[in-house]
Amino acid sequence: TKLLILRYKLLGIKQYIIDPDREYNKICEKLNGVEIKLGPTSDTYINVLEIRKESIEDGESGYLAIKISKLIGFFNLIFGEMDEEEKALLEEKLIEVYKLKGINFDDKSLLNENFEFKNEKQMPILEDLYYILGQDEKTKKFKIKLIPFVEGSMKFFNNYSNIKLDNELIVADIYELGEENIKYGMYIFIDLFWDLVKINRKNKKVIYMDEIWRLIGVTSNKEVASFIYKIFKTIRKYGGSGVAITQDVTDLFSLDNGTYGKSILSNSNIKVFFCLEEENINILEKYANLSEKEKIEIKSFAKGECLIFVGNEHILVKIDSSEFEKNIIEKGEIIN
Repeated sequence: TKLLILRYKLLGIKQYIIDPDREYNKICEKLNGVEIKLGPTSDTYINVLEIRKESIEDGESGYLAIKISKLIGFFNLIFGEMDEEEKALLEEKLIEVYKLKGINFDDKSLLNENFEFKNEKQMPILEDLYYILGQDEKTKKFKIKLIPFVEGSMKFFNNYSNIKLDNELIVADIYELGEENIKYGMYIFIDLFWDLVKINRKNKKVIYMDEIWRLIGVTSNKEVASFIYKIFKTIRKYGGSGVAITQDVTDLFSLDNGTYGKSILSNSNIKVFFCLEEENINILEKYANLSEKEKIEIKSFAKGECLIFVGNEHILVKIDSSEFEKNIIEKGEIIN
């Protein structure tokens, strides 16, 4: 993946990377990219309730409706799987919280007195929703689950956005969120990067989603997984590509009988398989057209060796880097 990042940088392709394990910070620094950290010690914030001008294309409409549908998926991650009645109640409260800021289903309500799109300080934050949820007995249980995000260990989610996104390489560092909370950061950044992808169809761009299973596996939910699937299905029409990365194939197919993992696999033009253990090969066999010979080869691959599917073609490949590239990737050094 780092080799791909290096070479795409040379081609002037915009790159957006979800980094759950703090693996891309050195390469980001050497390529003069921007690293955005989200966590307890960070001073950068992203407001999940912010509606961005880029969230719909020119000529389209429905800012608030689109935002609410995304938020239902996000809050499903926090509140657990909601039934239809609970989703309806949450939508009612979300409409109410945006109304406090003068925002409704008329897109013109997102313009300020100067007829410019409202800025980050004119948007609601989690705290506003928190108080509204507490005013209704039927939604107090939601308020309780938001306590860590508003008053507790994750109150950095309760703030106005203050990030700059004017760089060809942006790395989203969510390492500090910890194992249980990484999925929230992943979702927020993917939503943000998806808006950036849609700005200009002529610009080539890539979203890298490391540990993708967190958003389409059993720890996620159907709304979030559907959003990720939509990205893989439609990103090409915006001049972009999606790169899904996982080390555990089993988790990739753990939600809804593997529906979303299979859909993303089917919508990927190129699939790259490195060395896998027997269990993962058996799972993969159900969703990919592997021959007996290929199953044996995948088990015995050395570092850098892989099987690539390009359409119907299956190709054995050894991926290698030059010394110059290796120095950047392994040591974070550029030697003249």
